[in-house]
Amino acid sequence: MLKEYFLEKVRTTVKSLVENGKLGQMGADDEFTLNSEVPKNTAFGDFAVNVSSLSRYARLAPPIIAQTIANAIEKEDFEVNVAAGFVNFKLKSPVFNNILAEILNKQLEYGKNNIGNNKKVILEYVSANPTGPFHIGHGRWAAMGSALANVMKYSGYNVFQEFYINDAGSQIQKLGKSLYIRLLQELGVDIDFPTNEEEAKNFYTGDYLIPVAKEFAKEEFSKANEIKEDYNGELNIEHTKYLSKYARLKMLDKQKSLLENFNTHFDNYFSELTLHQSGKVEECIKKLTNLGVVYEKDGALWFQSSKYGDDQDRVLRKTDGALTYLTADIAYHFDKLKRGFELLINIWGADHHGYIPRMRGSIEALGYNPDSLEVLLGQLVNLVMNGEQVRMGKRTKMITLDDLIDDVGVDATRYWMIMRSIDTTLDFDVELAKSKTDENPVFYVQYAHARACSILRNAQSEKYDIVNSTVENASANSLEKILNNLKPSAFEILWKCDDEKANETTKKLILKLEEYKHTVQTAAQNRTPYLLTKYLQELSAAFHQFYTFSKVLVDDKELMYARLAIVKAVTIILKSALQLIAVDAPERM
Repeated sequence: MLKEYFLEKVRTTVKSLVENGKLGQMGADDEFTLNSEVPKNTAFGDFAVNVSSLSRYARLAPPIIAQTIANAIEKEDFEVNVAAGFVNFKLKSPVFNNILAEILNKQLEYGKNNIGNNKKVILEYVSANPTGPFHIGHGRWAAMGSALANVMKYSGYNVFQEFYINDAGSQIQKLGKSLYIRLLQELGVDIDFPTNEEEAKNFYTGDYLIPVAKEFAKEEFSKANEIKEDYNGELNIEHTKYLSKYARLKMLDKQKSLLENFNTHFDNYFSELTLHQSGKVEECIKKLTNLGVVYEKDGALWFQSSKYGDDQDRVLRKTDGALTYLTADIAYHFDKLKRGFELLINIWGADHHGYIPRMRGSIEALGYNPDSLEVLLGQLVNLVMNGEQVRMGKRTKMITLDDLIDDVGVDATRYWMIMRSIDTTLDFDVELAKSKTDENPVFYVQYAHARACSILRNAQSEKYDIVNSTVENASANSLEKILNNLKPSAFEILWKCDDEKANETTKKLILKLEEYKHTVQTAAQNRTPYLLTKYLQELSAAFHQFYTFSKVLVDDKELMYARLAIVKAVTIILKSALQLIAVDAPERM
């Protein structure tokens, strides 16, 4: 990664100068931070490091510091110059040539790295109740989580994706009661949900259970008639339990199907109910008790979370004997750690901010490193239609993730959901996401890939006869073979062009291709997959600029091959980055 390479080059040089007393009054104990950047004026160079911050230690003017460092750097395939407090590096042609050769050689492996060092990670996200369809917020967690898993795997982490099914609470009984009413309605019984707002809270009144009721009546005809015959104005407890189980499985199947369609693939669906049934919750309580971090007060069992940074202690078991949500969550995270995971990453809604200290506290209390838990807090998604935000309240029909995908498509929905940092609110412009214009980010990127593929296809036409023989040999395989066998020296012809703009846009594009390495690593390390969409936009823009100023299909075969190699490299990196966010890279549009 060139940006980091030159930054480290300056860091090392500074330390060497300091050790030899050649950088003013700066001492070995002085801590400093430097940053590498791309100069706005490319005439200065391709990369620059600002060393002005060293003035406070060296007691020298920034230009003198910069010049001292520049004089001490051993030159390789680059030139060094100084402007004010900046040390600038201007690359020579072999650097660009080698970048192209490496991409063509490694193909979709380019950018792959091992910063994760096979660290065992469990990534938990979405984790919705199996009581209804996903809302659009779930779509953001699904897109972000799966993209993060992909980029972390690409960077050497051993990632296991898990969906935690919240199926042990009263909401499942509530679901069963709701299906009960929908089933009786399907069977012709005159019944409806309570009109009293307070009583209606005990039911899920959405239409989404109507098709489930129809399925039950068809699949379990005898049982359905039995339920109808037994109805005497009250909902039978045993029938409610039966319908609760059926509804839970049906809703979960629908959620799984949607997630698969949305290119979100979990390794495991972990049921909260099994956590209780297996005795793991009670085992966890016993462990905390033996560790002396719980106590009884007013008939309830409390966890001393304030001892570990929480603002107060938390109840584990209420006075009526019921367990709190926290208790199961602690047991679940304890189970993750016992399964051998070194890093637990959760994607939660922003309203869970206060939940983090008590979870970290419980992990520490159980004898593990609290830093093993990382929580990414996601902000809301606002749907924008025709320039106005769609209001979604209790009296407004909810737009589900299913609805959005049907309207916009999987690719556009995923891309838009990933496009902003998870800790910022996302405005999802539905009309723009559906448009086929450059203003639509996903269309802009996919079109860049399709355009590059089109150029490569055109190179195989009779007019250009790429193998300098018969048209029959001018196939995709022939072109692939030619480009893959090009040596770095074959790209030297690129820099013999007299057109400065063509040279400038060519260099800019190749450097943007090389930047992919840095982008992937940063996205994995900082858990920021949105950086991939930002990079894709910039790479697409650089490619369109290159194509504007550099004609690819020219009579000079050597030059044409070199430029086709650049186009091929663009398709490789665009496809690789799109695959990481699980968005299609179309060859035709």
